[in-house]
Amino acid sequence: MTSGWRRILARLSQMDWDELKTRGEQEFYKRFDLAQYRIGLPRLGDGFASRSPWNTFFFSADQTPSRISLLQKYLPAEVEQIIQEADDISRHRFRLLGYENLDYGPQIDWHRDVVHGKRAPLKPWFKIDFLNFEEVGDHKIIWELNRHQHLVTLAKAWRLTHRECYVTELLAQWSSWRSANPYPLGINWGSSLEVAFRSISWLWVYYLLADYPVLPPDFGTELSQGLALKGTYIERYLSTYFSPNTHLLGEAVALLMIGTFCPQLSSANRWRNKGWRIVLEEAERQVRADGMHFEQSLYYHVYALDFFFHARLIAIHNGWEIPSHFDHVLEKMLAVLAAVSQAGPPQSSGDDDGGRVFNPRRNLAEHLSDPLAVGATIFQRDEIKAAAALTEEAVWLLGEQAGSVLCETPRNSRHLQSKSFEAAGIYVMASSEPVPQQLVIDAGPQGTGRSGHGHADALGVTLSLGDRPWLVDPGTLCYISPDNERERFRGTGAHNTLRIDEQDQAVPAGPFAWDSIPQVRADQWIAGATFSMFAGSHTGYCRLPDPVVHRRLIFHLHAGFWLFRDLAQASDLHHLELFWHFAPDLAVSQSENIFIAAPVKNSQAAREDTRLALLPQEDPGWTSELASGEFSPAYGRKESAPVLRFTVKTKLPSEFATLIVPLFSVSDNPGRFVTLGREERTKDNGSLHGFRYDEESKTHYVIFADSRQPWSLGDWASDATFLYYRLEKRRLAHLIVCGGSFAKWQGKEVLSHPTPVARVEWLRRERGEIFASDETVVQSLSDGLLDSCETVF
Repeated sequence: MTSGWRRILARLSQMDWDELKTRGEQEFYKRFDLAQYRIGLPRLGDGFASRSPWNTFFFSADQTPSRISLLQKYLPAEVEQIIQEADDISRHRFRLLGYENLDYGPQIDWHRDVVHGKRAPLKPWFKIDFLNFEEVGDHKIIWELNRHQHLVTLAKAWRLTHRECYVTELLAQWSSWRSANPYPLGINWGSSLEVAFRSISWLWVYYLLADYPVLPPDFGTELSQGLALKGTYIERYLSTYFSPNTHLLGEAVALLMIGTFCPQLSSANRWRNKGWRIVLEEAERQVRADGMHFEQSLYYHVYALDFFFHARLIAIHNGWEIPSHFDHVLEKMLAVLAAVSQAGPPQSSGDDDGGRVFNPRRNLAEHLSDPLAVGATIFQRDEIKAAAALTEEAVWLLGEQAGSVLCETPRNSRHLQSKSFEAAGIYVMASSEPVPQQLVIDAGPQGTGRSGHGHADALGVTLSLGDRPWLVDPGTLCYISPDNERERFRGTGAHNTLRIDEQDQAVPAGPFAWDSIPQVRADQWIAGATFSMFAGSHTGYCRLPDPVVHRRLIFHLHAGFWLFRDLAQASDLHHLELFWHFAPDLAVSQSENIFIAAPVKNSQAAREDTRLALLPQEDPGWTSELASGEFSPAYGRKESAPVLRFTVKTKLPSEFATLIVPLFSVSDNPGRFVTLGREERTKDNGSLHGFRYDEESKTHYVIFADSRQPWSLGDWASDATFLYYRLEKRRLAHLIVCGGSFAKWQGKEVLSHPTPVARVEWLRRERGEIFASDETVVQSLSDGLLDSCETVF
């Protein structure tokens, strides 16, 4: 028996009866539909449509003018862009995914990947291997055009200008597509999700052109019949067992929309009910308890949220009761998105699909916050409104309500907060002064199942300051390519984390799967009043002959700096690489052992004084390399970007510390970062790690203890697992103690508690301020004694 048959039999043995039945029926209908086509019988869906009226859309015909007025008032640049893009589309020049100005010539070939010069064969859709680059090129480029979202752009351009040329071009392309894609032939029938997207586009076209005066008399009937075909196809080939993620969700929304807006179809009620049922079920299944989508990709999180919102608004328009648990899921998803959007547009993580449910032009990471506009209008929560901005989609879906909530209602000033989402393993270290800033830590599962859309980025981070990215995720670039670029972009070396022995944290197993997926754990998370702290670990390198555990500890002093400790724990010789990937519009320079990132000249951000200093610990064993890396802002596009790599080949265990300091003025000096040597310690048990950071008028000390044993260092003695203090003009200005029961300054007890305290913070101001994990801790701190603490040099 061949290995191929063994795999098939093994897979069949894992299926339950429902999956076997569903897959069996699908295989039967594939061949039955092809036989019907070959002998000339009516195609799937023919005869299903009547001339009954269509239902009301997201907006009625008499509401359309007010939506146009809102767009012209609040989003004039969007209006101009729609018209410009419609002109390009009329010349058969398209922007698809991250590709610009793709010329399809006088006659559009709907089966061609024009980027790579390959054409998918016109044969039964189920016989086309769309993941075979040699056979079809990049299928996503073909499918993106065939979603027909550009036809919606033409329809919108007519609404905005009343120029008939846009409708003439739309109808010509629609007719061309129908002739070139007879069911069941061609790659454009190869995905139920793609058929779903095309169905949604056709519905938008119909309702945008509802009062166009000279539509062909049979246009409505032919469109209705086409939607009957698509609805039947989607229902028959639902991705229940193929891709039960956003594929299934998008297909359900399409069924819901066809069934709701096309009551003249004989299957409309069934499709509507089935679509709504699946949407509600998938909201419970696909979203983690903390609100993050289970693919562990922010792009797919936004994808799902958009689908959920469209389904919810359809339900509202039809007077259906919205289950409370469904709204609860949406609010949790919005909370995740708002949390990672506090210091500007969120940065992508995991796979970037490149498409959007409503507007395919808004497919950059900076547009990932778009759902907040719809969510803020519906739920009107302050933290969502604070991160939201009006979008074209919100205007079309919600009209004047969106304009009122997002443009006319005063908003509270933003106060950034550190937040955690434990099920997803997302930890956000955020502070508001002197500019909004946030570090996002990925310490969660790599994805769901075999993590098809997750990246090998455990304990990776991204950093945003002042509404722009500084340390970045690389993006995705592509799913299929001849040179396997996908593996490079989703690999560990493309992320801000530690790589060991030049291996990824997981083992690639095809374009949408991984083997040896790591277990990632957050060991500690503290969100204090003046600081945030995280500690985590993963098992990605435990598969090595000498198993290695990577631990990362991060301390963030609010309005100050981030200190990273990366520990590799094993017993043999290993090659360690620590990567820092910078945004492509930054230039990184080196002065001795300090690296400074600043906006490149002539960039939009070059007018700002903000810079970012990276200070590694001084260790002669480690070497640094500043090189040109790669960054993908959208699917299909890549740019060069600076990357800083620190490397060492050493016997483990080993650790490396990095200090990252924002500089907000041209006069700011990055300071000096040193590791406290053994000679500066007394009575320690060998597990104490201390660091000092000297600024112009401040000196910061950060001390980590691996065990809760009494220790002393300099002026301090404690049993705390973490202690931070700051001196200003030799006087104690700030103290943080975590995981300790006592702390002494020059032999004087400033903290005494019967049990170890989770957190206590003291900050010198006009009167000392104390923040603690509970009231009993506050009473254990000697505020007066701390106020008198002074160091004698």
